[in-house]
Amino acid sequence: MTADDTTSGTLALDKQPAPDAVENASGPLLTVTDLVQRFRVPGGMMNAVAGVSFELGRGRTLGLVGESGCGKSTLARAILQLTKPSEGSVLFDGEELTDLPKAGLRTMRRRIQMVFQDPISALNPRRKIFDIVAEGLVIAGVPAEEIKPKVEAVLRQVGLDPELVADRRPHQFSGGQCQRIAIARAMVVDPDLLICDEPVASLDVSVQAQVLDLLDEMKTRTGVSMIFVAHDLAVVRNISDDVAVMYLGTICETGDVTAIYESPAHPYTRALLDAVPTPDPGAAPAGPALQGEIPSPMNPPSGCRFRTRCPIARDECAAHVPQLRDVSPGHRVACHFPLVGEAAVFAHTDQGASQTAPKAGQTTPEDEPVEVAPAARED
Repeated sequence: MTADDTTSGTLALDKQPAPDAVENASGPLLTVTDLVQRFRVPGGMMNAVAGVSFELGRGRTLGLVGESGCGKSTLARAILQLTKPSEGSVLFDGEELTDLPKAGLRTMRRRIQMVFQDPISALNPRRKIFDIVAEGLVIAGVPAEEIKPKVEAVLRQVGLDPELVADRRPHQFSGGQCQRIAIARAMVVDPDLLICDEPVASLDVSVQAQVLDLLDEMKTRTGVSMIFVAHDLAVVRNISDDVAVMYLGTICETGDVTAIYESPAHPYTRALLDAVPTPDPGAAPAGPALQGEIPSPMNPPSGCRFRTRCPIARDECAAHVPQLRDVSPGHRVACHFPLVGEAAVFAHTDQGASQTAPKAGQTTPEDEPVEVAPAARED
C-alpha cells in the first residue's frame, strides 16, 4: 500500500494492516549479504563496514548497537544507497538495490525512509514545515488536492497542530518538535522500512521518551519495519524485537532482545551490558571490564577483531576469523569461545583467563599468536 492508495483526506497511517498480513508475507523484507563500505582516506583505504550480513523480518524492529565509530550509521546509509556500497548485496522485498539506476532508486526510496540524528540540520531552514513534510508526496506525483489533507493528518499523528506549525520554519521549533517533523516527513509517504539513525541521541530524556513512544505507536499502527541505530542499550531493549551488535565494521552477535540481554554470547556484548549503570553501586560486573581503544579500521587485528581487547582471547582468536554461528535458535555469535551454548563452561573460567591473557588493549604483531598461560587453556 502507498499513499496513492488512500482516498483524499485519509492518511495511510490511519489504516490498520490486514490481520496477519505481516506474518503471512513470504520471506524477510530486507536481506543484507557481505556488505562492504570502503572510503579512500589519506594514508590508504578504510573499511568502515567489513562484510556485514543480516535479515530484517516484516513488521520487526532491528536495534543496531555498538561503540562510536563501529560503522552503524555508515551501514544504515549504505542500505539506503546514500553512499554506494563497495561490495555486497542489499535485497529489499526481492529487489537488488545495488543494481538499481538513479530513477529506480528514486522510486524505491519512497518505500525506505530515514530519520537522521540531528533533527534541526536535517530540515531545510528556508522552507516552511508544510512544504518540508509534503515534499515526498510532491516528488511521488500525488495530486495536489490530496497533499494538504495527508500532510495535516500526519502532523496530527505526531502530535503537532497543522494550523499552528504549517507556516512556520524549523528554527522556530525545539529539537524534539523538529524530530517529530522529521518523522512526519518520513511517514507521510507510507514507507515499508524506516531507518532511524540515533533519532533521540541529541534530545533530553523526557523528549526521548515522547519520540520513542511516537515511533512505537507508528509501528503498531502501520506495521512498518524499522532499523534503529542507538548507543543507549535501554532504549534499544524497549523498542527493538531483534538486536545486532557491531564492532569495528562487523557484526559480532545477533538475536532477539531476550537472548541478547539475558544471555549474551560474545564478550563484547557482555561488556556493553556490564557498562550500563545499575541502581546498586556495590553490584559487581558480571565479567572483566574492557580497556584500551578500538583498533584502527585501516589496520584491524588479524583473526578476531575484538581479540586485542578481549579478556579471554586465545591463540585461535589471532589465527582465524570467527564466523557467525548459532548458539541457540535465532541467536548467532561470531566468537571462537562463546559464553553460552556448547562452550558456556568457558564463561566460568574467564576470570582466570583474563589474568594470563594479554592485557586489554595490548596489540600483538600480526605474525605472532596471543600468548596465554597453559592454565588458561583448561576448559
